[in-house]
This record gives sequence, structure tokens and C-alpha cells, in this order.
Amino acid sequence: MKHLLLAAGLLTLAAPALPVKPVPVSAPRPALADPNTTDEVPQDQKLVIYQLMTRLFGNKVALNKPYGTIAENGCGKFNDITDKALDEIKALGVSHVWYTGVIEHATMTDYTTQGIPADDADVVKGRAGSPYAIKDYYDVAPDLAVVVKNRMAEYEALIGRTHAHGLKVLMDFIPNHVARAYKSDAKPVGVVDLGAADDKTKAFTPNNNYYYLPGKSFVVPAGYNPLGPLKGPREDGKYAELPAKATGNDVFSEAPTVNDWFETVKLNYGVDYAHGRALHFSPVPDTWKKMRDILVFWAGKNVDGFRCDMAEMVPVEFWAYVIPEVKKVRPDIVFIGEAYSAKEYKTYLDKGHFDFLYDKVGLYDGLRRLMRDEGTTEDITKVWQQESRGFSSHMLRFLENHDEQRIASKDFATDPFRAVPAMTVTATLASGPVMLYFGQEVGEPAHGSEGFSGEDGRTTIFDYWGVPEHQKWLNQGKFDGTKLSPDQQKLRDFYRRLLTLAGSSEAIRRGRFYELQDANNLGKQYNQRHLYAYLRYTDHQQVLVVVNFSPDKAYRPDLIISPEAYAAMGIPTNATAVYTYQDLLNGGEPLLGLNQVLEPLSAHVYELRRK
Repeated sequence: MKHLLLAAGLLTLAAPALPVKPVPVSAPRPALADPNTTDEVPQDQKLVIYQLMTRLFGNKVALNKPYGTIAENGCGKFNDITDKALDEIKALGVSHVWYTGVIEHATMTDYTTQGIPADDADVVKGRAGSPYAIKDYYDVAPDLAVVVKNRMAEYEALIGRTHAHGLKVLMDFIPNHVARAYKSDAKPVGVVDLGAADDKTKAFTPNNNYYYLPGKSFVVPAGYNPLGPLKGPREDGKYAELPAKATGNDVFSEAPTVNDWFETVKLNYGVDYAHGRALHFSPVPDTWKKMRDILVFWAGKNVDGFRCDMAEMVPVEFWAYVIPEVKKVRPDIVFIGEAYSAKEYKTYLDKGHFDFLYDKVGLYDGLRRLMRDEGTTEDITKVWQQESRGFSSHMLRFLENHDEQRIASKDFATDPFRAVPAMTVTATLASGPVMLYFGQEVGEPAHGSEGFSGEDGRTTIFDYWGVPEHQKWLNQGKFDGTKLSPDQQKLRDFYRRLLTLAGSSEAIRRGRFYELQDANNLGKQYNQRHLYAYLRYTDHQQVLVVVNFSPDKAYRPDLIISPEAYAAMGIPTNATAVYTYQDLLNGGEPLLGLNQVLEPLSAHVYELRRK
């Protein structure tokens, strides 16, 4: 959702293997906590999530006309996600599919003939509209249906089809804001619509669903051109809203700017922003109850979890109330929070009852710097040692999603193979979920200006568009990848091997963690700015992960597993004579020791095996 703020050679084994060189045993250390590990007992929560933008995933049209209509540029449908597509997604090692942009949202496409009110272009972003400007919480987007009147049945069929392939379904929940023209036509009998019972004469009252600016009319941001050089439907620089409502990104003015989330209105969870954010949570606010009912409605459709948009923009007390309420209905349902405030992680996990939170400002940002050859591996250490210490199993890790720039874009790393070491760390550093965004596995670069999005290194969420490199794998619905280049096939195979390993290895799924930077940082060939090594281990499996982030320099270090690390794993330090090292990620013959060339942009996951 934060994207709405924007208005504007794989690995090789080389060289003969030499023995491991354990660190000499020194005098006993004081009884202090080992700084190379934590006392966290990992939980086996290795969800492997494939996020796909439903509107874009199955679209076969390649015209890609800027600001193009649905008829010109095409649109993917629920039915485009076929049995074959799901087979291929599962073959990547995936366990969960996040269908993004399912709920009905404001759009410039006219569905009035289907009984759906038209939207005003002055408060819609992009020809297709933002999937985070919800128009009806109880309905799905008509764009996604082959037969519009059957749209819910088509989505329900997709849920069933996904489950039949042994995959679980995640979908969005957008609690903080709705489209300015929100009105539910599909709500169940007896449901009172958001705002229908509000006292609009008051700026705030605990049971209002919205915040109001009494006596003031909404003002469309000056200079907003919904379709650039083209004219949008009903576009006249005006939108009738009296009294004006507060805007989604906490703007309490009738005149938000073009850089605000002006197409949305803020929902009222009982926080009085005008009076020092005073909290009014007892009795339970009406908005809490309405959102609970919406979640229970979708849980009843047999979805398996929700990715909760901008979770920190609504009070944690709401989550503390609503998540247990929904789990009374579906105890196994999963809640993933989009979160950006590291100091609040523990609160939203413990008090808010989230199962998982985004690890964006920690691991993603640190790995992004490393992929751009701007950071150091100390950023990774900071994540496990400080930011997510004690709860790393609850952090969702990723390198791409709909808000972030594509790795292969000129704005990020240009070369999709720069993801090899970073994605390996993303998938194996801890026991929590890992996520892949559709097109990432074939190096989609997000070239071109789609319309509202502009050329920003992202795949648009606002426009009708074909995703060119992804479409080579899609191959007009064959999902066979025959149009991919050899490099793209190689990249996709890397993701398949990595995600399959992450989802199947006991040590990665639920093993403890031990960092080896201190043990190796004095080695002549161990440049810890580029190299990062750690162990993941259980009583039954021990693996060593080592990656090289350098885009152009190979290293040949004498990798050291310290006596303390051996002790932590319950392994004697004479491992040289007892163990071999099998690369689970890349294959090849077992190594007798750990002195081999670490090629640029490489990653290895070695299993320690008794001879």
C-alpha cells in the first residue's frame, strides 16, 4: 500500500577441497551470552509464499499502451490461473499463494450495465484503479471475472482449485481506508454499510466509521491528471463530498495534495486525532465490529490467511480484538501484517496476535544495499542480533513485492542474478516465511511507463498491463516457459531449487542459528563486506550457508567453524576426519573440506554428513 505514496553466472564448485581448519581451543571464556547466536527456539513456520497480482498474472495481451483500457491492454482473470499454472507454481516449492487485488476497488472501467456504479476519475488512481482503494468489502473486482455476474463464483472456484493442488490461499485485508465512493452492493442481509449510520455533524465520535470535516467540501488536488493527456470518465476536477472526510494517510484536511492517498478515506477505530489521539475503545467501536464481520465473511470462503495492509495505521488494540475473534471461526487462519516500525514489532506480535510481520526496514533494506554493492553484511547481523531477536520465526522475508522495485530494474540492481546470495539469505536465515513476487523468478525488469505509475522500477498496480518477461513463461496460457532465454531458465531453476530446499530442509525449517562472521573475519580471503556465513542446525541435520555478494570478485577462504559453533551443534571439533560437506543447493560431489572458490554472486548450502 505504501506504493500509493508515489503519485508521480549462477553457482559453481571449483578447486580441490582442503580440510577444515578449526580455530585453536583457547582459554575458557567468561560465562557470557554467545554474541554469535540467540537463545530463540525457532518455530517451524516456513511458509513459502508466491504473490501474484491477479489482474496481471494471466494477462496474455502484449500491446502495453500507456493509459490503455482493459479492451486495449487486457486483464488477467481468476480463470487464467489454471491447473497447469498452479502445478508450475507448486513446483517452485511454494506452499501459499497470495492473490493480490481481489476485493472490489474503484476503477475507471465502466460496469454500470452490470449494476455497479461508475467511479469518478478525479478520485481514482490509474485506469484500472488501486486495489487498495476498496469500493465494496463484500465483493470481488469485476475486472477479474470472465462473466461479471459470476465473479464471486469464479473466485470461489479459484480457491477450490488452489486447494486441490495442495496450496493455501492468502488474500488482502485493507483495514485503514476505503475508496471515497465506498458503497457495498453485495453486503449480506442485515449488514449496515460503512458510514450509513454516522453522525456527519461531528468531526469525531467513537461509533462513526469515518472522520469528518463539518461544513467543508472535499477539494480534488490541484493539477491531478487522472489519465495524463487523455480524459478520464467524469473528469472535471471536482468530486462531491460534503462534509469532506479525512484522507487515508491521516490527512485531516478537505484539500489533500496529489502526493497523498487522496482517493481514499480514513476509517475511524476510536482514535481521536484532534485531541491528542485520545483512545475510545470501550465499548467496542462500531468499525471494529464491521471489520470483524468482513474478515469472518472471507474466512467463510475458505481462504487460509490475510495479508493486512498498513497494519500499524490502525491501533494494535483492534488487532488484539479481531484476530482472536476470527480464529474462533478458523483457528488455523494466518494473519500477516505489513509493518515498517521495528520498535513496534514485538507489540504487534504479542499484543496484536499477528502470526507474521514484514521484515522490510531490516533485512530487505540491508540486502538491497548489498545487492547494489553499497552495504555490508553487518546489516544482516543487526537484523538477527537486534531487530528481530527472539522472534525471527515470525518475520516474513522477501526481495520483491508489489510495493518494491524489481531487482532487475535500472532503479534497483539491473542484474537479476544479484538476487542469488540475497535470496538465499532471505530464505534460509530463519524459520519464518519467505515470499516470491511473480516475475521475480524470470528477472522481470518493469521497463516502461504504464500510465499512472510512470517509470519507477515497479510493476504497476494501477494500470492494465502485460508483464513482458513473465509473459514469456506464461506463453499464452501454456505456462511452459519455452519462450524464456537460457539465462531466465537458469534463474528460475535457482529459485526452484532454493525454495524447495527452504521448504524441505529440517535445519532451515526449524533449526537454530549460529553466525560465523567472527570465526572467519581475520581470514585473508574472507572479506566480510561481501561474504556471509552461518549455520542452521537441529539434532538431526546441520547445514552451513555461505554467500558472496560481490558482483565481480571471487574469494577462496579457509572457512572456519569455531569450537563454540561445533559445541552448539553437539559435534566434536575433529570434524575434518568425520564429516563431508554436501551442497544441497547446487549438487555436485561431497567436499572433504571447506576451501573452495566462492564465485561472484554465489551461494552454497552445505549439509554436514558423517562419512
